[in-house]
Amino acid sequence: MGRPGLIHHSDAGSQYTSFAFTALLLEAGIDASIGTVGDALDNALMESQIGFCKTELIKPRRPWHGLPDVALATAEWVDWFDNQRLHTAIGTIPRHEHETDYYAQHQHQPAAGANA
Repeated sequence: MGRPGLIHHSDAGSQYTSFAFTALLLEAGIDASIGTVGDALDNALMESQIGFCKTELIKPRRPWHGLPDVALATAEWVDWFDNQRLHTAIGTIPRHEHETDYYAQHQHQPAAGANA
């Protein structure tokens, strides 16, 4: 039996909406939580990011010799992706630089006459 309050969240993929899968969750005492397509729970952006990781890291560097190797390489890839990889959609700069620039330009301004 699942632990009380255990929830399985997934996208609206057919494997997660099948009657058999739902029955297995119920039998195990697990509540299902499935987002609808196109709402705030849609995970298309995350699936795209995972695709980048598989294409740029996982497939080219196989065979892997264990989970610790994959975990370390993934952390290194995320650091490279955020801090060094140039992204043309944001001006051919790394994501971290774009985020830093954004927040530098959008600093919270106190209301006029407000006491600090």
